[in-house]
Amino acid sequence: MSSLFAPYALRSLTIPNRIWMAAMCQYSAAPEGDAVGAPTDWHFTHLAARASGGTGLIVTEATAVSPEGRISPYDLGIWNDTQVAAFRRITAFLKTQGTVPAIQLAHAGRKASTERTWVDRGRPIAPDEPYGWIPVGPSAVAYSEQSTTPRELTRDQIAEIVQQFADAARRALAAGFEVAEIHGAHGYLIHQFLSPYSNHRTDEYGGSFEGRARFALEVVDAVRAVWPEELPVFFRISATDWVDENPEDDRAGWTADDTVLFAKELHARGVDLLDVSTGGNLPDAKIETGPGYQVPFAERVRRETDLPVAAVGLITEPAQAQDILATGQADAVLLGRELLRNPFWAQRAAHELGGEVASPIQYHRA
Repeated sequence: MSSLFAPYALRSLTIPNRIWMAAMCQYSAAPEGDAVGAPTDWHFTHLAARASGGTGLIVTEATAVSPEGRISPYDLGIWNDTQVAAFRRITAFLKTQGTVPAIQLAHAGRKASTERTWVDRGRPIAPDEPYGWIPVGPSAVAYSEQSTTPRELTRDQIAEIVQQFADAARRALAAGFEVAEIHGAHGYLIHQFLSPYSNHRTDEYGGSFEGRARFALEVVDAVRAVWPEELPVFFRISATDWVDENPEDDRAGWTADDTVLFAKELHARGVDLLDVSTGGNLPDAKIETGPGYQVPFAERVRRETDLPVAAVGLITEPAQAQDILATGQADAVLLGRELLRNPFWAQRAAHELGGEVASPIQYHRA
């Protein structure tokens, strides 16, 4: 049997296969009112379809720990009990399909207050526009020329956000999630602290690697402290800002070497798996994409640390996914856009490779 279809155990949790769904924003929550940030029928249908298709673990889209932490006004959030109740419907259904529900806890930092991606390509929303607000960041450095300059966070505000991550994790558990993933990638707040490109602080949260990693590790400790010992915590990272991959780019950024060092710190603090992506912190980074282009970064972490990894990045074919696992490049694969195109990708993979994934009994005649 292909290892794609083998169960995977983390702590007391057994995930039925290694075909997982990456977090992908839908920008479809209410931007205001009593149901702001709460999942809707769209989110239920979107996630339920992939669970019925045999996906072993599903990570919800970036779910903000506070209103100001949303990427857009239309993002999901988990800062109140109304949101918790709405999520319970989704997690309960995913479990009936044998799928493990995971939540990605996030704060957008300086990349907050933007439009949906299909409206003016996700342009920044100015603070004086409807639904707009002033974002925050480790330093008063805007993401792009069009972006609002963020307010630099004080030490007290940093501590408040750390607590918001812990509170969000408690609510996620009450909502029925079995994995908490901390979003430290794609140029959002935790990544902004990690990278010298966006972190210009001179206090204990900036400067050296240890200083820039402090906020991320405080969040990890806070989440791990409230998350049950028997359930896993993931961390999503951008393994590189892509400046060290380009010899013509002399800017300082987060590097693959940094990621390996940081992965060891995460493992020591109780993180169970690193979800390895790249980029997102520099608007003009030069990235050469192609099938599996981010997989080598996951492979390096797996080879040089004891931390399990999941690989992402233009993984589209069952044989390709199987090869990633068979050659030891990753412990699982996370599919993104391919699962948007085909919710039943896991069923296709099982048919092509001779494996088996769960499917609804109502569909067995097919």
